[in-house]
Amino acid sequence: MGQADALMLKVLGALNEAQARWFVAREVLARGRGALKAMHEATGLSRPTILKGIRELRAKKGLPTGERVRRPGGGRKRLEALDPGWERALDRIMDENTAGDPMSLLRWTNKSTARIAEELTRQGHPTSDETVRRRLRELGYSLQANVKTQEEGWGAGRDEQFRYLNRQVKKYLARGEPVLSIDAKKKERVGNFKNSGQTWRPKGEPLEVNVYDYPHLGEGPAIPYGAYDVRRNQGFVNVGMSHETAEFAVESLRRWWKLFGRRHYPQARLLLLCADGGGGNGARNRAWKYHLQQFADQSGLEVTVCHYPPGTSKWNKIEHRMFSYISVNWQGRPLVSYETVVNLIGATRTKTGLRIKAALDTRQYEAGVKISDAEMERINLRPHSTNPSWNYTISPRGSLGEK
Repeated sequence: MGQADALMLKVLGALNEAQARWFVAREVLARGRGALKAMHEATGLSRPTILKGIRELRAKKGLPTGERVRRPGGGRKRLEALDPGWERALDRIMDENTAGDPMSLLRWTNKSTARIAEELTRQGHPTSDETVRRRLRELGYSLQANVKTQEEGWGAGRDEQFRYLNRQVKKYLARGEPVLSIDAKKKERVGNFKNSGQTWRPKGEPLEVNVYDYPHLGEGPAIPYGAYDVRRNQGFVNVGMSHETAEFAVESLRRWWKLFGRRHYPQARLLLLCADGGGGNGARNRAWKYHLQQFADQSGLEVTVCHYPPGTSKWNKIEHRMFSYISVNWQGRPLVSYETVVNLIGATRTKTGLRIKAALDTRQYEAGVKISDAEMERINLRPHSTNPSWNYTISPRGSLGEK
């Protein structure tokens, strides 16, 4: 129940019967289509009562507002007063079907009022779903939707990992070394397809898109892989056209280093990557570590990776500091071509100074490539003492390679 509805019920409680039905009738007339059903559900007044109030308002008839409608205690008795066992039966049904914190002032049920009324009638307490609805409101129940709050799969060491990751970020920033938040954005379909959101257009001239979203009507998938520079508040997005693989993820880092990293951090010897625990850069992805070793050999950088615990990707800085603004920038705009995708990403700006560059990666990356045990043994990887499966450093092998 919203704040406005709660206030309206408080007002109704101070009115007599005639005033209440006139008040609700006036709201129905003011709100228009669908208001009768909404006000019936919000206030508990029956449809005939509301319609009677509408007729009285239109006929300009009614009782003086100060006149008593009936003597105190008059009118039909409530069902719960006539049938003392009705309330106990309702409580038993709700106790069996109520979810949530029993100490909360707000409770909810997964049974409809019609089903509850049927069950009460079956138990010998004939009632209507409207009576059940009224009483549930009085008892503090309301209709509620699911809310995403629980994140499973954290595992042991979740809080410890966050503290360790934050310490690593502060240490690298203090030394002047680059810190990147990395991840792949949701895959997008390129073509004249509907894109959620709205954009300013001349009135009556919406952009027309395909009725159907069949893949063959578009050009293919767009897979944006991003690298967000925490220190400089700058980002780079490599837009792939095939699969989100570990090789593609590392190639995106390689492109960032060639285009921006070695120019902004010419003295860098270390690189910290803050990454999610799954996907192309997953903590258990062998190919990710294999290709990251090749990048370390080529760049001469000692690469440290700190993974966010499973189910906590929303805390990755790239999500709320870069990807969210890209989504806002292209909302309501059909991604009709790869050029459109790259240009919309590159045009993303914020008041805090965020700047993003984007490039199209036309390579075809093969999914499902296996890395052998022998290849894994050649990786120069050092696990950290804190959560070693989530924190590790890959050092260059031999010469520094390109710089």
